[in-house]
Amino acid sequence: MKKSILFIALVAATGSLLAQKKTTTSGTINFDATTSLDKMPKAENKTVIVAMDPSNGKVAFEVPIKNFTFGNPKMQEHFNSPGWLDSEKYPTATFKGNITNLSAVNLTSDGTYDVNAEGDLTIHGVTKPVKATGKITVKGSALAINAEFPIKLADYNIDAPQVGAGKVSKEPIITVSAELQ
Repeated sequence: MKKSILFIALVAATGSLLAQKKTTTSGTINFDATTSLDKMPKAENKTVIVAMDPSNGKVAFEVPIKNFTFGNPKMQEHFNSPGWLDSEKYPTATFKGNITNLSAVNLTSDGTYDVNAEGDLTIHGVTKPVKATGKITVKGSALAINAEFPIKLADYNIDAPQVGAGKVSKEPIITVSAELQ
């Protein structure tokens, strides 16, 4: 009887461990707005909070806008200015959504799985639906997520002169990566 109770308790504990949220405070987001006229509009932010609930596929991230770094400090200044992302008024960007094909991921078996996500992205005070493709890599109890999607700057009321001049892409590519524990 004691062995049966111990076995049931072990199975229940294992199930609850798998259902726990996976998080990190050191995810990375890359912003690539390069064009044929200018290869410099690239930024990286390594202070992204990312969370995923493996039990239902809910995923979210929050990124502090001021923590994007560019190779050129002047670009970083422009990026944070009122004409661009206005990081004083809108200090963070967020995503809240779901992995739409979670059934294609075996969270109990090491491997890399193709995933699709949909949700709401908020930048510059504007929220728009987005779709992303990516991969989840399962390695033991850790998950690594990688996703990529384009955004349209005009959708988020970002229309700086550099965009009109062709020096910055109207549709930059956003890449998110994180190792979740």
